[in-house]
Amino acid sequence: MSVARTLISSWGNLGRVEHLTAIPSFRDELPSALGELIAQGGSVLGYGLGRSYGDSCLNGGGGLLVTERLDRCLSFDRTTGVFRAEAGLSIAELNRITIPKGWFVPVTPGTKFVTLGGAVANDVHGKNHHVTGTFGRHVRRLGLLRSDGSVIECSPDLEGDLFRATIGGLGLTGLIEWVEIGLEPIVSDEIEMESIRFRNVHAFFELSAESASWPYTVSWIDVLSQGAALGRGIFMRGRHATTGGFQSKGSGPALTVPVTPPMGLVMPLSVRIFNEAYYRRPGATYSGRTRFDPFFYPLDSVHHWNRVYGPRGFFQYQSVLPPETAQAGTREMLKRIAASGQGSCLVVLKNFGDVPSSGMLSFPAAGTTLALDFPNRGERTLALFASLDEVVSTSGGRLYAGKDARMSPAMFRAGYPELKEFQPFVDPAFSSDFQRRVILG
Repeated sequence: MSVARTLISSWGNLGRVEHLTAIPSFRDELPSALGELIAQGGSVLGYGLGRSYGDSCLNGGGGLLVTERLDRCLSFDRTTGVFRAEAGLSIAELNRITIPKGWFVPVTPGTKFVTLGGAVANDVHGKNHHVTGTFGRHVRRLGLLRSDGSVIECSPDLEGDLFRATIGGLGLTGLIEWVEIGLEPIVSDEIEMESIRFRNVHAFFELSAESASWPYTVSWIDVLSQGAALGRGIFMRGRHATTGGFQSKGSGPALTVPVTPPMGLVMPLSVRIFNEAYYRRPGATYSGRTRFDPFFYPLDSVHHWNRVYGPRGFFQYQSVLPPETAQAGTREMLKRIAASGQGSCLVVLKNFGDVPSSGMLSFPAAGTTLALDFPNRGERTLALFASLDEVVSTSGGRLYAGKDARMSPAMFRAGYPELKEFQPFVDPAFSSDFQRRVILG
């Protein structure tokens, strides 16, 4: 297995880091690829499609075992919806295989360009968390390659502690070879949805309570709004259509941001103009049907959209606050963000449910999650994050490791009480920049 030196950045484009990389095409190449990367680089980490925003998918100076070619469907029971595939299969490809047969992935994040292995390693969540929990709750079993060459089959009942450490374990327990999940039956690839404009953050919480019976809910927020309009936005809720069948026509060609502009295009004035226009557009209030792609994956219609932030890249800051502090804490965070004049058009506010997550280091928990992008403006941006950290900490919340590029070790330990229970399951040859910066920092 050949090994190459490659400069790789995470999705946030905060910097390119040199790695030793190997890209096996078949699973029988994995032991040699793993051994070669460890021998030359000293450590290794699995790498899917690189959609982690921070440094949890990077292993600077060490090895990255790229799984994108390990993307074969291994079995698919069309009667029960049990699906098994190699860990490099993307949700996009899973959808292509399963939707025409009447099955849908039970939990999907906001991009379909995520591998099954990445979905497990980050225990991703979606618009339906309040109903079905995280991706890991639907994983029936998985195969884990350890650095000693052993392959361990894990499930909730088989090697259960190692299974719980691997779900949301940031790829540190070994290389996920394959994943078996249970799919959700559907009769149409269309979504019945409603879009509702709301006036402030208090109205968001009212709408969330009213929408508990809808399986999919999410909100966009105008992060620069202030005063009585603080947290105004658009609330979207949806469910799988019960008629309509499956269309063979795809969602059409995606646009592409071909290059990174010399200066970022996300500026306070452009964000303010966009947010005002988006909030007041006629389509902000809507009731009807849409295809699943624009409902679940709106940003996937623009390839390489992360380039618009320019050569300095961007951060995403995602927190969850528990129910008892969620409304006051969210208001305070939005106040501080609006006062700073920072942020972008890409803001998500959603209530999580109380379905327990499967992993020791899983991020979602009952409460309210706020996620938004910030162009990298250096110390000014980091100072705002420190201010937001105060709110998250005093509210009893935590930050999402899969989106993080600057969280302190103390904040991570406070937010993830099962960290000590997790650490014995880390494979000694697996490592990441996030682990060295935060877990071992």
